[in-house]
Amino acid sequence: MTYDFGAFNNWGELKKVAVRSPASAFVSNAKIDAEWQDLNFHSRPNLENAHKEFAVVEKILKATGAEVIELGTAKGLTLDSLYTHDALIITPKGLVRPRMGKPQRRNEAHVNGAELEKFGFPIAGEISGDGKIEGGDLVWLDRHTLLAGVGYRTNCEGVRQLQAICGPDVNVLWFDMPHYKGKSDVFHLMSCLSPLDKDLAVVYQPLMAGRMLEFLSSRGVKFVDVPDQEFATMGCNVLALGPRHAMMVADNPITEQRMRDAGVKVEVIQGYDICRKGEGGPTCMTRPLVRG
Repeated sequence: MTYDFGAFNNWGELKKVAVRSPASAFVSNAKIDAEWQDLNFHSRPNLENAHKEFAVVEKILKATGAEVIELGTAKGLTLDSLYTHDALIITPKGLVRPRMGKPQRRNEAHVNGAELEKFGFPIAGEISGDGKIEGGDLVWLDRHTLLAGVGYRTNCEGVRQLQAICGPDVNVLWFDMPHYKGKSDVFHLMSCLSPLDKDLAVVYQPLMAGRMLEFLSSRGVKFVDVPDQEFATMGCNVLALGPRHAMMVADNPITEQRMRDAGVKVEVIQGYDICRKGEGGPTCMTRPLVRG
């Protein structure tokens, strides 16, 4: 089976995107009480407000014209399953089920993959053995260039296996990620790099590899810099809805203005209970499947 995944980049117009709502991820107050501390949420999410916040996210996604695929609940999923981006990898050959670095999340790849197979998305393979990889550590620049961040959530063996699945016409370039807050923190490549267009990206340079910044510059990418005070408030976790059209979390006014100055149309969400408490912003909550 083949499937047209459209353009391979992280900034093209959204055509199809998979999400899992708080109704299916958080489920109930009892589930939240049982899991939030073990999963390293900063504080307990408020279920009622999470529903309201996520409704705004879905409204923005649907307003772009994209088909929004709602993933359901399943046994073994945790609160983290709200963040669908990490649990599947899109490649030209089909979906790849990752072996996630966070052990509590490893069931998500099989659940999400099985659901999307029903929509006609083929499974190209999965990462196994000692390999670890998460979707948030991967950024497509174009059909033949995939950037990978190697740190606590993604390792070189995971990247090696992904390269083998993608084949020789995809060049997977890996870059070291810093220790930052350590193994328990939710820190991915996309925590400090969010493409907005083929030649524009939101970045937090202090936590990026120097050779990655040089590589992006060599490709003609200009930077919208996130100031120090807005990194912790998820100023860099920005989802491209299309070229120079993006969704971001509120209370990052400097980054927002810098994006607007660069010609970006910005959609702002609150994200108090669905983003900040679990350290998963607009990028993390969405699994783009097809881009234009």
